[in-house]
Amino acid sequence: MRNEVLLLISLVVLFGSVLVMYRLFGKTGMYCLTVFATIAANIEVLLLVEAFGMEMTLGNILFAMTFLITDVLSENEGKRAANLAVVLGIVTSILFILVSQSWLLYLPSGNDWAQPAFREIFSNTPRMMLASLVVYALTQAFDVWLYHAWWRLSTRRSGSSRRFLWLRNNGSTLVSQLLNTLLFTFFAFWGVYDLQTLGSIVISSYVIFIVTSLADTPVVYLARRIKEKHLDGVYWTQAK
Repeated sequence: MRNEVLLLISLVVLFGSVLVMYRLFGKTGMYCLTVFATIAANIEVLLLVEAFGMEMTLGNILFAMTFLITDVLSENEGKRAANLAVVLGIVTSILFILVSQSWLLYLPSGNDWAQPAFREIFSNTPRMMLASLVVYALTQAFDVWLYHAWWRLSTRRSGSSRRFLWLRNNGSTLVSQLLNTLLFTFFAFWGVYDLQTLGSIVISSYVIFIVTSLADTPVVYLARRIKEKHLDGVYWTQAK
């Protein structure tokens, strides 16, 4: 149960950090978390573990956090702010690829002990990061677009821009995460694992994304309340 407990703790801590950072720093906090999650997820995804009776890569909760962040920004700050977070994630990925690969070019000192470990980890980083970069750009842009498409539809149907937050949140995230799971798994791990393992990774990753998508809905509601009560007291409806 160790892995399961750690995953649940990670979910609570990471999703909770979105609320804390939004409360303290507003959309700037969301941009900072986007940078953190983009880098950390692409390192963590190299780890393959077993949890809840499934074989899965780590990084799923961090990837899910990036979708939560764009949903919070879409809901409270507008489409432009959400798209800016996506651009920051892309730029961060490119910069990290370049910097991490430059580390491997140095000639280590005779007293160095870290270079072999760095080489073992970051020699795989370009493929992971490039796959993540392409998939991140596609799925996050799609998620923001779909979030606002659901929002326009629900507003026309209900006559209120406040209602059906759960629909636009889950309706965009669940579809985007399915696309993200399929594209990333096959781009990043084709030829690394056999088809059976790839299938297991797709299923387990999407199951986690379903859980995290459902779990992030209360977080988006709480973030909207933070926006209304503490940040500026105004419910923004621009760029929907």
